[in-house]
Amino acid sequence: MSDYTTIVGLEVHVQLATASKLFCGCSTKFGAEPNTQTCPVCIGLPGTLPVMNRNAFQLALKTAVALNCEIPAYTKWDRKQYYYPDLPKNYQISQYDLPMSQHGYLDIGDPKGAFEPKRVRILRAHLEEDAGKSLHDEVAGKGDSLIDLNRTGTPLLEIVSEPDMRSPLEAKAFLTELKLLLTYIGVSDCNMQEGSLRVDANVNLHIDTAEGKVATPIIEIKNMNSFRAVERALEYEVGRQWCEWQETHRKLGDAPKQTRGWDDVAGVTRGQRSKEESSDYRYFPDPDLAPVTVGPQDAAAIRESLGELPAALRGRLESDFGLSAYDADVLVNQGSPVVTYFLDVAKFTGDPKAAANWVTQDVLRTLKESEHTIESLPVASSALAELIRKVKAGEVPSSRAREVFQTMVEKRVDVAAAMQSLGIAAVDEGELIALCQKLLAANPKTISDVRAGKLQAVGALIGQAKKQNPNVDPTRFRELCLELIEKAP
Repeated sequence: MSDYTTIVGLEVHVQLATASKLFCGCSTKFGAEPNTQTCPVCIGLPGTLPVMNRNAFQLALKTAVALNCEIPAYTKWDRKQYYYPDLPKNYQISQYDLPMSQHGYLDIGDPKGAFEPKRVRILRAHLEEDAGKSLHDEVAGKGDSLIDLNRTGTPLLEIVSEPDMRSPLEAKAFLTELKLLLTYIGVSDCNMQEGSLRVDANVNLHIDTAEGKVATPIIEIKNMNSFRAVERALEYEVGRQWCEWQETHRKLGDAPKQTRGWDDVAGVTRGQRSKEESSDYRYFPDPDLAPVTVGPQDAAAIRESLGELPAALRGRLESDFGLSAYDADVLVNQGSPVVTYFLDVAKFTGDPKAAANWVTQDVLRTLKESEHTIESLPVASSALAELIRKVKAGEVPSSRAREVFQTMVEKRVDVAAAMQSLGIAAVDEGELIALCQKLLAANPKTISDVRAGKLQAVGALIGQAKKQNPNVDPTRFRELCLELIEKAP
């Protein structure tokens, strides 16, 4: 049986977070009534002239620098000619042979070790204007297609990777890391449900045969509205291409490139059209827009303003705070406000691992199950640190710590008030020793079992201790019982 290698490249379209469109002053706010955010420029009326949005270019430049791209000193605008119902000008202003950035990279990995860390090269990242939106079958029973031109002219940054990914999982990891980077530097909200981030995937197989290497036709997959959908679509398409090749044994070049759409409900890709080449678009320089020049000082200033990026932040959490790769990844993926909260808790407690445990488990679970954000969480970082300190000091039984935390959240109170509300009081060490002695005396079999090597026998006494004093710390009680048994004659 022949072996094959999966080859994946991605094209990611990111709507930049500007208040107005790329070449006119219309609003980019999502959710307005259809066709209310348009003007003669963005709908292409004769005689109108575009004017470049400087902020859009700055956000694109910021992204390109963060992606380690080369920034050429000169870039221009081109017209990409094609007809589509939601493209009223019948051309899109884009960039062809002189993009505003190229030849960058993004490092990806998997905290669970599913694949080796690798560097995915970025072929180019260029600016272009978005098209409108076609709404199919929106009117019940009529089967109509409607056009909303509000999105027309919104600034898009198209990020094109080299075909460096070798599995659907790597493709998903690339998209996850890219989205994280874009949100950290504040260039887009990357909301896929609103169309702020859209992905096209190119995939084919390189098959080793007795006669040499054969490549299946490159398939472009569209209509994927989540990273999981991208992963599923690639998994299906890899299987489909492999089965098709086994059935037909096509030779290299026998079949054209194709665009297929992803049907998320059916879990299959469906053929749409043959894939266009650049020559089909008849690019030529836009005569209405001046080229843009970028000096070395511009890129340098942006580089200095970026701050700590996700990859560097993960590394710092691991090296400086001793966190596992998994915990560092969980924290960083939540965004900088959560990381800042963790850093404060770690600072106040002097125990980064305990801080990470609480934040990655209880804090994140509370955020998920409630309407709180980390900024609105009733438990401030200093209050959580105080709870952690009291647990370590034995003032709050570890078994009831989460109960205290939930009370702090629900009643918006500090640690002391939550403890009082729950009737939790610190148990004196002498009182705890006396309780151990009393229960051991009443349960001589426990002593003999422990001395026979059955240390878990002490567990039977913990329930009895909790009945007599609910504030007993089970961990400390167990430790004291074992110490008393060891010292007993």
